[in-house]
Amino acid sequence: MSQTRTRLVMGNWKMHGSLVDNAALLGSLVSGAARAGDTQLAVCAPFPYLAQARQVLAATPISWGAQDVSVHDRGAYTGEVSAAMLADFGCTWVLCGHSERRALHGESSALVAAKAATALASGLAPVVCVGETLSDRDAGDAECVIGDQLEPVLALGADTLSRLVIAYEPVWAIGTGRTATPDQAQAIHAFIRAALVRHGAGQTRILYGGSVKAANASALFSQPDIDGALVGGASLVADEFLNIAAAVAQ
Repeated sequence: MSQTRTRLVMGNWKMHGSLVDNAALLGSLVSGAARAGDTQLAVCAPFPYLAQARQVLAATPISWGAQDVSVHDRGAYTGEVSAAMLADFGCTWVLCGHSERRALHGESSALVAAKAATALASGLAPVVCVGETLSDRDAGDAECVIGDQLEPVLALGADTLSRLVIAYEPVWAIGTGRTATPDQAQAIHAFIRAALVRHGAGQTRILYGGSVKAANASALFSQPDIDGALVGGASLVADEFLNIAAAVAQ
């Protein structure tokens, strides 16, 4: 990895948590944060728990964010949460276009790019997720699919791209226990990096996600274009999450 790109390990809690469980998890993360060294730590909590995350993490090196954002600034959009609302709760980050949002809610790549732009306008850093399905990979179409997902984001321009993060999450490896090999992950990260370079944003960070565990973290994050991790299930276990961060920091 380039020495000019700061490593980042981010937890995506998805639809998990309770006030009691979160208190224990966040407390353990704060206690063990030094294990991450210079690697940035962040958690993306469900909307109802952003206030709790802020309360516990505000005076620590761990930042927090949300798992989605509305493309709208305000108005009659029942159930939506705006970027300004997230900023009110001290969020640094917001996930945009996670594969579960794309699959379950029909989010298009154009909408994902619009959400990223809206987040940036409110001072949030979007983490734009891309990734192929198993059928895409088996058909040899992984790069084509990811290129299509990236196209509207790349069109936002170099200045915008420099302020966001890309997360490569092969859909076939999310929550399945399967993980891309280091070579497979690096190949796609290199493809994404090349696209960013062509748009003047070669230093934009690219995270890997997809059944990341402490046991496979070191091998994945020794690759030159992998700048950290977007961690799902393992982020709900403090010791496992911190061990991943420690592996990235090596």
